[in-house]
Amino acid sequence: MPRQRSKKLSASRGLDSKAPLRQDIVSGGGSQSKNESENESDNESDIESEEEDEKDEEEEELDRLVFGDGAGFKAMLGEGMDVDSEEEDGQGIEENGSEAGLAHLDDADLFFLDSGPSGSSNSMILHEPSHAKGDAPAWEDSDDDRLTVSLAGNSRLRKLRVNEEEDMISGGEYSRRLRTHFERLNNVPAWAQARPAKRRRRSSAGSNSSISSDGMDVDTEDLSTLPLARLLQSAGSLTRTPVSPNKRTKLRPEVLDIQQTRSIADTQSAAISSLSFHPEYPILLSSGSQSTLYLHHIDPTAHPIPNPLLTAIKVGKTPLHTSAFLNPAGEKIFFSGRRKFFHVWDLPSGTIEAVTQIYGQKDEQKTMERFKLSPCGRYMALVGSSRKGGGIINILNASTTQWVAAVRVEGANGVADFAWWSNGEGLTALGKGGEVAEWSVSSRSYVARWIDDGHAPTVITLGGSNGPKSLGGDRWVVIGSQSGIVNIYDRRTFVTDANEVSILERPQPKKSFDQFSTPTSNLVISPDGQLLAFSSSGKKDALRLVHLPSCTVYRNWPTDKTPLGRITAVAFGRQSNILAVGNKSGKIRMWEIRG
Repeated sequence: MPRQRSKKLSASRGLDSKAPLRQDIVSGGGSQSKNESENESDNESDIESEEEDEKDEEEEELDRLVFGDGAGFKAMLGEGMDVDSEEEDGQGIEENGSEAGLAHLDDADLFFLDSGPSGSSNSMILHEPSHAKGDAPAWEDSDDDRLTVSLAGNSRLRKLRVNEEEDMISGGEYSRRLRTHFERLNNVPAWAQARPAKRRRRSSAGSNSSISSDGMDVDTEDLSTLPLARLLQSAGSLTRTPVSPNKRTKLRPEVLDIQQTRSIADTQSAAISSLSFHPEYPILLSSGSQSTLYLHHIDPTAHPIPNPLLTAIKVGKTPLHTSAFLNPAGEKIFFSGRRKFFHVWDLPSGTIEAVTQIYGQKDEQKTMERFKLSPCGRYMALVGSSRKGGGIINILNASTTQWVAAVRVEGANGVADFAWWSNGEGLTALGKGGEVAEWSVSSRSYVARWIDDGHAPTVITLGGSNGPKSLGGDRWVVIGSQSGIVNIYDRRTFVTDANEVSILERPQPKKSFDQFSTPTSNLVISPDGQLLAFSSSGKKDALRLVHLPSCTVYRNWPTDKTPLGRITAVAFGRQSNILAVGNKSGKIRMWEIRG
């Protein structure tokens, strides 16, 4: 296009250049003809110049459309933004005007506190809060905040809801809740912790603080938890359990009204070794070889998760064997494993301390996994590891953890088990050879000795009321054995009419049960003394309930369809209306006893 125009332009210019030459050659031409030819050539030049200007404008427009230019770019960039620009201009005018009047204002009027937006959003989509102080995550997915997750639409995600009406949350909030749920069950992994805290140890008063010689490996974490007050605040309906034993319904024999209630939602990864109810609050304490201690609020009607978890602590490299509340207030929790130390968790302050040694009993107490706390809350008794002379039970002051006394049980193979009297003034020790010793704390001596009518006893328990006061006030003593036979003795036959202890060398049991052929592993009497639960971990679903006043086994429960599993722990609620059963699979199921 430009080349064609340049040719025409040069041609027209060629014609103009030849015009005067032609005029010089032609002879006899007048001035009139010469002027006319000049006028014609001027008109042609004007027309051609106009055409050239028009073509240049078209060419420039075409170039501007194809290649663009600075002015056009700026015009297109501001297209559709006239309103904003006008607002900005107006704002600038207002600002300039306001600056002119600032000189007459006081200093206090020049500043204000920004309290954030006045309105609040009613959106159901929650966003992840900013990270706390500390190391930021090594990697984050920015697309998480663009996602929305429905909690109500998926039955597996409903446990993450805060209330029943909640549904949609953001991806970041969903990730945070999954992380919180995981840490609630398993605690923070070691690799995710910023720095391990210093080790805290506590030795018994008067004991040697040196531990390296024992070869003991105490967890280096500084164990600490929330105080009890904050734990109780986290459970809205958590109230003290009223104690009304006189209003307890008397159970009838043979048939029991019992219904399964909501189980503990959290399943542990190992067998449940210990279960214990708080003496005042509806709280269940559980532990096992997973090295984790759990506190659950017993509320089957809680939403969205029944019987929610209050807290859990993990003791590194210490599979827990025994854990229990300290009566009567339940302000402390003692727990231990097969180690040379045990832990004391002070609930009011949230601190956890390790007791590493017992003064003077270093050789006889090499492990502390088997202990029982007295009902009065004053003493703690541990089964010693020494079998010299039959066995030994060390008694400590529960407040100071100082050694108080030792109970030596005569017989072979050591101590099988023991049980505290209900008043805490003594205990009944059971040797593996069948020897039974009634021992008084006040006199530091035996009150009586007798032999069980069984073979190779394994466990013993005391319970019931209206028993002889000289033997702690318990009416029943129950002993289980390796053969599965369970013997029940009435302790009222152990005293004379003058309330003097007089026990035959081999007293006859009031009742014996032979429902199982595997070793008896658990014996528990309900707080009101009406029920006895005995079980065996060697056989699936091996549990029976006994009506103690009549010494009869309930025939309607459990049934073949009762989901029990291999039972490893059993506990009754403080009002005797709840039965909790833990099994080898790490599950805790509960039943309500109605009458």
